[in-house]
Amino acid sequence: MVDMLSYWHILTLAQGQLSMNQQPNNPLHGVKLADIVEQLQETLGWKAMADAVPINCFKSNPTIKSALKFLRRTDWAREKVEALYLETFHPDFVPEKPKREPKFDKKPTHKPKAKVDSKSVWGNFE
Repeated sequence: MVDMLSYWHILTLAQGQLSMNQQPNNPLHGVKLADIVEQLQETLGWKAMADAVPINCFKSNPTIKSALKFLRRTDWAREKVEALYLETFHPDFVPEKPKREPKFDKKPTHKPKAKVDSKSVWGNFE
């Protein structure tokens, strides 16, 4: 039984070390959204937050609870608030830009238009 407990203890510690080392360069790793909003509110205030990220939960009757509710449901707003947090508290951090895939990787399927003779109004239909 002792061997099994020590094995379990070692395995748990190893998994904890692995999870901590998975994102060593990400300053948002392990930071809760509630902590982000609270730190921004204490440092900048609601008005500066609303100027940086113009959303209603920062503009009218702002509370941390309403902001968290909105940000958990709205990905684009959460990304902007996280970017504001990084600009404020980690100005030297430069996030990697995702590589963009080409929009159109296929050739166009439409047919080219008929050539029009510039001498005639009717083109090729005379």
